[in-house]
Amino acid sequence: MGRPRIKTIDDSVPEAEEKKQKTKPSKAERAKVETDKASGEVETTELEARGDSEKKSTPPVILEGAQQPIESDQKDAIASLQHDKTKKPQKPGKAKPRSKKYQEAVKYLDRTKIYPLPEAVDMVKKMSYSKINATLEAHITTLQTGIRGYVSLPYAKGRQLRILCFGPSTASQLEGVIFGTDSTIEEINKGKIDFDLIISTPDWMPKLAKIARILGPRNLMPNPKNGTIVGDIKKAVESFQAGKTEYKTEAKAPVIHIALGKIDQPGEELTANIKTLIQTVGKTRIKKISLSPTMGPGVKVDLASL
Repeated sequence: MGRPRIKTIDDSVPEAEEKKQKTKPSKAERAKVETDKASGEVETTELEARGDSEKKSTPPVILEGAQQPIESDQKDAIASLQHDKTKKPQKPGKAKPRSKKYQEAVKYLDRTKIYPLPEAVDMVKKMSYSKINATLEAHITTLQTGIRGYVSLPYAKGRQLRILCFGPSTASQLEGVIFGTDSTIEEINKGKIDFDLIISTPDWMPKLAKIARILGPRNLMPNPKNGTIVGDIKKAVESFQAGKTEYKTEAKAPVIHIALGKIDQPGEELTANIKTLIQTVGKTRIKKISLSPTMGPGVKVDLASL
């Protein structure tokens, strides 16, 4: 029959493979190394020395309460935060100190009180410490921006308006009024503006349109809504000289600032001017109002007394 064939099974592992198996850590070893790494007891290079091919793809195991190794840049950031915590909080900037005259004047004023109009006017007159004849000013907080118009004060007193008129030469006899010509328009185009108001007849408007880009931003462009484009120049000039005053809110705030007379005027005249302004603006559009002299503290006014 012959000699039987015996199959030899070689279960030995090649030397290279055997070396690889010996150096490859077990699961338990890897978990221990990662735990030690999280607690800061081993360096990250230990896994690389063992030839762990899964190190790059497997996130480190971080146990609850374990501390991660801190890099140098992180140490700097932590030190900076700790330094900021130890710093004392910065004190807010102090208000600008008031003068002795202001401090003396404000002694008469109760800041918590809202005064009736006649009493508020008397307080403003009493607390003004300017050496010259000061102006009484009203500061009105409105419910909205874009409020604008003209008011004719019954007892106007103050700086005379410089009025520039463009119209027929027959009206050029008006006192205190400058009448413009084509050369005046050229001067304005070059930037020369030495007037407070422009009044024009409709036939001059096409010529004034050439300088609208200069007059518009300064609110000097004639407009029929505020009575500066008229057919009767003389009547319009007289109304403005008699006390017709413009009021308007600021561009980005619902506040109106307007001069309403001089401190040396009788209290009844100043009270009448204020009431006329409130009626013109509209009491329902006003949130609050205060009065003040040119130099001196402000006084809150009770709207119910108006």
